[in-house]
Amino acid sequence: MKKLLADALADDPRVEQAIQMILDALTDQQANLTNHRSPDPDLKAAYDQSIEQFGKMRGGKLYYPYLSSGFGNGALVELADGSAKYDFVTGIGAHPWGHAHPDMVRTGLHAALCDTVMQGNLQQSTHCTTLVRTLLDQACKSGATLEHCFLTTSGAMANENALKIIFQKKTPANRILAFEGCFMGRSITLAQITDKPAYRLGLPQTIAVDYVPYFDPRNPQASTDRALAVLKRHLARYPNQHAAMCFELVLGEGGYYPGDTGFFTTLMKELKTNDVPVMIDEVQTFGRTTRLFAFQHFGLDDYADVVTIGKLSQVCATLFTDQFTPKPGLISQTFTGATSSIFAAQKIIDTLTSDGFFGTDGRIMKLHDHFVNQLNAIGQRLPGSVQGPFGLGAMIAFTPFDGHIETVKNFIAALYEAGVIAFLAGANPARVRFLMPLGTVTTQDIDAVCSIIEATLAKTKRS
Repeated sequence: MKKLLADALADDPRVEQAIQMILDALTDQQANLTNHRSPDPDLKAAYDQSIEQFGKMRGGKLYYPYLSSGFGNGALVELADGSAKYDFVTGIGAHPWGHAHPDMVRTGLHAALCDTVMQGNLQQSTHCTTLVRTLLDQACKSGATLEHCFLTTSGAMANENALKIIFQKKTPANRILAFEGCFMGRSITLAQITDKPAYRLGLPQTIAVDYVPYFDPRNPQASTDRALAVLKRHLARYPNQHAAMCFELVLGEGGYYPGDTGFFTTLMKELKTNDVPVMIDEVQTFGRTTRLFAFQHFGLDDYADVVTIGKLSQVCATLFTDQFTPKPGLISQTFTGATSSIFAAQKIIDTLTSDGFFGTDGRIMKLHDHFVNQLNAIGQRLPGSVQGPFGLGAMIAFTPFDGHIETVKNFIAALYEAGVIAFLAGANPARVRFLMPLGTVTTQDIDAVCSIIEATLAKTKRS
């Protein structure tokens, strides 16, 4: 059989030689970035001016004064002011392999050889077919019946597409059930579901949402009974009007609260009895627990009707069972995703599923346990400074001191200045959350980060 020209180019020895030269240059420079460091005084003034100008141009200041130079080394990122920081929030989970990982550089260079920068709904490459097949095969490993997968550019679009196919299937139902404290995105529709009024300030109401209280690990049975009772009241008050219930299996922005298998199955059984579909939002949990999909971690395969993924997956997706197949024209968009994103997604998923990341004793849980043990040790040395830790797998959080929102914001800002990038989650109490760069982080990185956390807590306590 005649070889395709695309294969001939990919196999050309000059391509591998060029890529290897680039990787060698990368490795040489990364040897100069092995720890966090302060800004270069000669660069700082111009950097601060760039930050201010960029904030004005984009219509709002940046959360952090962060502009990457475009270079990094695993968990470390170099900023354009010459400083280097440990990135332990990874773009809120979007950079799972950290910064300038050789595997991602190699993958991106191969993607650059393809004929287009973007893949689209009208014209896609064979790499999209391979990725979709991989996602469906992995999603159905434990009995789920997710037969279809639609790729898209963002987690918000994945959730939008999910809602569209759900509403079309369940018309004329026009209500959605969701958890208190949930986050689904910031589009006009998703902002209505996200349980944070500030995110929908001034926006018109587009969808009716009924909230159910979330799981409380301190009172598992009582919180399950309460949630079930509230769910039953909503279903009785609006019979046949709920198109679906959206499940965040770990509340992300809500504070890194994991749910529980018994809790979820109790609610899902009641929903199935009432013919209300189950939508599982895995935009943040995908690839960060003991299984590729968090619904597999919790044993919910039999209940999953529609599942969304994002962040870690680089290109996002909506997976669904055959009964939710949309009519032509309902979900379509110019961009499926960047070719580099599709290549990166395939590489990341292949590595996660073949290199010992998953399982109760896999790499993810070992990193989790190491980080949690270090945070617990800090709490013992500085009593009252660490509440928790909380979370699951690669999603870890703790509450510093009293958890007052201003206390936590000030601590996160101080932590950033000291060399660690984290982020805010939850409210009353607020928490500091971390999303480790799974593909590259080491226990030595965690130890270095925890040393900075401890020093910053001690300084905050004294001030």
